[in-house]
Amino acid sequence: MNSRRSFIQKSFLTAGSLSLTSFFKKSVTEDVSQAIVEINQLSPEAAAQDEELWARIQQAYTTSPNIINLNNGGVSPQPKVVQDAVIRYYQYANEAPSYYMWRILDQGREPVRDKLAELAGCSPDEIAINRNTTEAINTVIFGMNLKKGDEVILTKYDYPNMMNAWRQREKRDGIKLVWLDLDLPNENDDIIVKQFTDAVTPRTRVFHITHMINWTGQIMPAKKLCAEARKRGIDSVVDGAHTFAHLDFKISDLGCDYFGTSLHKWLCAPFGTGMLYIRKEKIKDIWPLLASPEDQETNIRKFENIGTRSFATEQAIGGALNFHNAIGQERKGARLEYLKQYWAKEVIQHKNIIPYTSLKPEYSRALCNFGVAGMTAGEVHNRLFNEYKIHTSPVQWEKVNGPRITPHVYTTKYDLDRLVEAMLTIAGTPK
Repeated sequence: MNSRRSFIQKSFLTAGSLSLTSFFKKSVTEDVSQAIVEINQLSPEAAAQDEELWARIQQAYTTSPNIINLNNGGVSPQPKVVQDAVIRYYQYANEAPSYYMWRILDQGREPVRDKLAELAGCSPDEIAINRNTTEAINTVIFGMNLKKGDEVILTKYDYPNMMNAWRQREKRDGIKLVWLDLDLPNENDDIIVKQFTDAVTPRTRVFHITHMINWTGQIMPAKKLCAEARKRGIDSVVDGAHTFAHLDFKISDLGCDYFGTSLHKWLCAPFGTGMLYIRKEKIKDIWPLLASPEDQETNIRKFENIGTRSFATEQAIGGALNFHNAIGQERKGARLEYLKQYWAKEVIQHKNIIPYTSLKPEYSRALCNFGVAGMTAGEVHNRLFNEYKIHTSPVQWEKVNGPRITPHVYTTKYDLDRLVEAMLTIAGTPK
């Protein structure tokens, strides 16, 4: 344990992009690193409830003390160490852009790819670094060899950018979209799996699967759906925008053919960073959105030919991975689940609160949505911010009508106590 403690301390204080000493006071730097060391000595369950340790880790972030940010599902703030890395690389590139960008920083992409692949549980040759989930999944949607009459099964609760991409293929190529409705929250995987399999016909070519529905936080049975698709020779496309570095899983465990995610959400990487996974044998079948050299047909890097890019943000992904790994996925996941349960259990009993999210950990994690009877999501959202300075995301989509609440590891119990007080007041007489 002493050697592990020493390793984490030294790594956090001195290792490349995870060094805080340039911008943090030494005492704060040491306190954050020591808190991470101490959290690694606890079980995930015990770590989740240690407020003193999380309060110290919170000092790694530069979030405003005047706004309670509970919309981390949209985009999460980066730890100071990641911000500093972006600035450092950006200033370095500006010393001689064409030299330092292409001849120096560009060489750092492969180590970042290796680290992402390790966390994802797959080969580096199956990982492309891009800008967000939309770019990743659109690459697959528009790169597939589909023809008129081919069918794609998807749901009415998928993300709009993905649905719009499929609609464009429908208009352009004459494919058929098969839309499934969902009753949410759902606590029975078999119901959803049956909806997909019942919709299969001889023309079905793709299952489009949202791993965690962004409107409500519903965790979909992605692994089971991918298995059903594979049995039938159907491709599986998984939108993992809200699950990578949030849920404890490996992409390889899902058995999917394609997976896209945003790294600026739960990983807390720089804004505008994302990742595309394609099963190795499928790479040759997908056309890149932007043309690549002819010798790259089977190379995952053919999806990274976008011309001049921001090398600073790309390289700083490494710092976010180091920070995430220092805490540990199990401990991070347990903390996020603890925070969800802490506030949600307090409000769900109110007669005017309408739950759109299950509280069972196998069906949701940090992302949660509750509405208020007689009010629109926008009205609740506005009152939360105007009266309590709590920032959320209002969702009025299909049968969902409530603010989306997404805390992160820097969120405190005080923040959530304030949320509970606000929700109960807005909903009616407090308990």
